[in-house]
Amino acid sequence: MYSLKYDPDICYSCSSVDCLTKCWYQDLSNIQKAREEKNKILRGEYSEVLDNCITCYGCEEHCPNNNHPFYQIVELQEKLGIKNVPDPIFKQQLRMMGPKNRIKKEPLSPPIIDMCLFPQLIDNIKGKLYEGASIIWGGDIFCNIMWLHFANMSVILERLPKMIQNIYEYYIKDSSTDEIICFHDECYGAFKHLAPAYGIEVPFRPVHVFEYILNKLDQLKSDIKPLNVKIAYQRPCSNRLCPEMDEVLDKIFHRIGATRVKRKYDKETPLCCGSVIRIQQKDREADELQKENIMDMKDTGANFAVFNCPMCMMTLGEEVASEGLFPIHVSDLVRHALGEI
Repeated sequence: MYSLKYDPDICYSCSSVDCLTKCWYQDLSNIQKAREEKNKILRGEYSEVLDNCITCYGCEEHCPNNNHPFYQIVELQEKLGIKNVPDPIFKQQLRMMGPKNRIKKEPLSPPIIDMCLFPQLIDNIKGKLYEGASIIWGGDIFCNIMWLHFANMSVILERLPKMIQNIYEYYIKDSSTDEIICFHDECYGAFKHLAPAYGIEVPFRPVHVFEYILNKLDQLKSDIKPLNVKIAYQRPCSNRLCPEMDEVLDKIFHRIGATRVKRKYDKETPLCCGSVIRIQQKDREADELQKENIMDMKDTGANFAVFNCPMCMMTLGEEVASEGLFPIHVSDLVRHALGEI
């Protein structure tokens, strides 16, 4: 069994306890209180943090020592039987999202775009930006990182290694590339952050779609028609596992003439789209959070609400549109600047 690589002494001696004091969703700004709750977690004891965590991944980004406070929380939630999602929903999703054993070898040409288990955005993979691309998706390569939202690390540790091996054996081993382009932050975070944290080998090179797009824009420089628009970006929770990619995204926006407006709920302080909170049966909290987030976007005068996470876009797309912002995926915004939309 894989185990989390972290040093409890680092957490015990931490002077800031940023993982908890910077939490948006719990009142732990008192450092002494935060330290007491953190120490309970380190000792494997119950802490109110376990019940109040909305699983936004934020503490992973806040930790200055890369000591994986969020993974510690998820492990202890599961160990103590703290379920933040009703059991019928968990069991239904567990069956629905499980591997299907239908994967087959097929000849692929790079770039290989990994859509994970969510092919809703396959239509985005076209035009000059993705010319010649091969697309892979399905339950047998599902990264399974969503189980962090269900307080269940054991499912990830059981399934993720097999999914990684499937990608290598069926799509990479006999191909002309060792790269997989991760279209979703979830997959990239699973391969580049969670897998190393648990000592899971990844025998291919994960490339974030933002890295891929930025490189393609260098090649397509003469085709870019600057958009000259203001955009409000909905930064997804899984991007907290790869914050360096948010800086790459800013470079993309700059190249295509999109100004990322300054607002309260962005960058280091993004606000959850609310879908996870609603799954946790906290409808009132989800409604309030979504309203605050959308009004924050609207008040900036942005033309577009830009998404990368398909769940964020499904959750907020119609709502932002009703407030006069055009919901659009990052890839489609870039294709717009290339004159294809």
